Amino acid sequence: MKKALICGISGQDGAYLAQLLLQKGYEVYGASRDAQTANFSRLARLGIREQVQLRSTSLIDFRSVLQTLSKVAPDEVYNLAGQSSVSLSFEQPVETLESIALGTLNLLESIRFLQAPIKLYNASSSECFGNTQNQAADENTPFRPRSPYGAAKAAAFWEVANYREAYNLFACSGILYNHESPLRPERFVTQKIVAAACRIAQGGAEKLQLGNLEAQRDWGWAPEYVEAMYLMLQQDSAEDYVIATGKTYGLRDFVAEAFHRAGLNWRDHVETSAQLLRPTDIALSKANPAKAREKLGWQARYAMPEVVQMMVESQLALGG
Repeated sequence: MKKALICGISGQDGAYLAQLLLQKGYEVYGASRDAQTANFSRLARLGIREQVQLRSTSLIDFRSVLQTLSKVAPDEVYNLAGQSSVSLSFEQPVETLESIALGTLNLLESIRFLQAPIKLYNASSSECFGNTQNQAADENTPFRPRSPYGAAKAAAFWEVANYREAYNLFACSGILYNHESPLRPERFVTQKIVAAACRIAQGGAEKLQLGNLEAQRDWGWAPEYVEAMYLMLQQDSAEDYVIATGKTYGLRDFVAEAFHRAGLNWRDHVETSAQLLRPTDIALSKANPAKAREKLGWQARYAMPEVVQMMVESQLALGG
C-alpha cells in the first residue's frame, strides 16, 4: 500500500486529493499546523475525515517537517499548503512568502537530507505568469508575477526545479489555473458570487459588491485538477505541467452564468466597488495545456459554464 502525505489537506484541493488517493488504495496522511484544533470540515463533507491520519506539522519549521517525513515515510508528498488568497497576499506579503517559498524549501531540503525516494508534487499557479499579452501560456512562458502570491509561487517553482536538477529529486510543479468547487470558501470571489446569487434567489435582499468585472480567467473543476497532480507523480521522470481548460471567460460572464442558473438577472443585484480593486491585477489569463494532454493523458472535461452550474446546484441543495 502506497503512503501519501498531503500538506494543506484542510483546503479544497487537499480534500479532493485525499478522496482520490483513498479511492486508489493509498494510506493517506494529512499535515496541518495544528491537527488537534484545525477545521477539517471539507474532509468531513466528503465523508473521509476518519480515513485520513493527521499530523501536526509547521512547514516553516525545518525540524517539524523533517520529523513528519521521518515518521510517516511517505512514497509521495503533495505540497498544497500556504496562504492561498491573491487578494490577501497584498495585505500579508511576509506570511505569504514564508508559507509558500520557505515551506516548499523545507520540504525539498528534508527529502534531500533523508535521502529517501520520495516523490514531491508542488502546487504552483498561473499567477506566476502575470499578463501574457493575450498569449496562451505554456511551460516555457516567462514568469512576470503581479502579486506577492504570484512572486512567492514563482520562487517555490524555481526551488523545485533547482532541487530536481541539482540533487536528482523527483520533484515537479503543476502550474494550475483557477479551479473551483463547492468546497471553495466565500473569501474566493467565485464562491462569493455563487453564494450571493443563491441567497438572493431564496429571498435575500442584498447587493453583491465586486471589483474588476473585466478580468478574464480560465476556470476549471477542482476534482479534475487533483487527478492531474496524481498523474504527475506516476510518470517515469519529473516534469512541470500547465493544468487548465484552455478556455478563457470574463468575470462578468461568470457572474451572469451564476445568476442565470439561480433564475436571476445579475444586473439587478450586482454593484462594483473601487475598494475591492487590487493594487495590481492580471487582465487576461490564458493557458495552453497541450503538454498535460499529450504526456499525462489529462484533459479538462468541464469549463466555466458547467463549473458554475455544479456550484450553484450544490449551494441551492444546502439551502442557499
